Amino acid sequence: MSVTRNVSALCRAVVGLCALFGMLGASQAQAGSWVHGIYSGDGGTRSYQLWVPTGYQPGERLPLVVGLHGCLQNPDQFAGLARLNEKADQEKFLVLYPNQAMLANGTQCWNFMFSINQDRGGLEPSVIVGMVDWVKGHYTVDERRVYVGGVSAGAVMSTILMACYSDVFTAGMVGAGAMYKAATTASGTLFAMKFGSIYSPDDRGYDAWACSGKPRRKVPVLVVHGTADDVVNPINGTQTVRQFLQTNDYGDDGANNNSVSNSPTQVYSATSPGGRKYTVRNYVTGGVLLVQQYEIEGMGHAWPGGNSAYPFADPAGPDGTTIMWDFFKQHSR
Repeated sequence: MSVTRNVSALCRAVVGLCALFGMLGASQAQAGSWVHGIYSGDGGTRSYQLWVPTGYQPGERLPLVVGLHGCLQNPDQFAGLARLNEKADQEKFLVLYPNQAMLANGTQCWNFMFSINQDRGGLEPSVIVGMVDWVKGHYTVDERRVYVGGVSAGAVMSTILMACYSDVFTAGMVGAGAMYKAATTASGTLFAMKFGSIYSPDDRGYDAWACSGKPRRKVPVLVVHGTADDVVNPINGTQTVRQFLQTNDYGDDGANNNSVSNSPTQVYSATSPGGRKYTVRNYVTGGVLLVQQYEIEGMGHAWPGGNSAYPFADPAGPDGTTIMWDFFKQHSR
């Protein structure tokens, strides 16, 4: 934490240079290209990469997806793994990839397990939201369609952002992750990864709703997990589903009254072109798909349908990136 503050102080001392760097990147960006920058705020300093899709026209209002990498990854690797830039080019949306600094975590994991990062205004979440604001200030973003999704540690950070900034993020995706505040210490995180969280998903559902200020707002979420995940026990996916169902139960009318049911409205199974069987559970309330769960048989700790040239790919699985975007584009604030 002291290192993060020192780096933050250093960058604030040269904040003019940081801002100039970011603005130059924006002015020089071409369609179908990367913009690299550095963001500094009260929560610290992190670099980021922004993908500007092919065909982008200044002034055209586009959705924004925030893609959060996992441990031992960086934005380039996550983008390559998920083929997310290619999807952005096809569907016309911006992609922001915040980058965890090795000074903050030697394995480049997002520090989701510490209380300083689990609240609105927390260090790392506030930096990511600050990056979103930067993109909004330099590109024409459709604020009704800002989404967040990630894998592993990035997925758990996504639950924090959805919980504590439900006014910013329209919907989210949790891939091989865990529920909001599944653990609050490093040792608790190791336990949750192996056995599941010791905390009640219903209690954490309330905590997640309260983190944004108890808004009358629902947060649609997609949860994807493999049944053979030996890094993050699949029970964490089930707990995440339950937590967000409870969060949405509070979010629709401010009360815990089962107005959002814990029972799926539709369950079906299918097989991917690569041979992976999977089960989908849809939770629909008022005609809106609020929660969707993909349980993929035999998949380990991986991104389904990912590019095998990158670690953490399961090419045999269904196309996780298409599943994510198809879920996102159903939702607009």
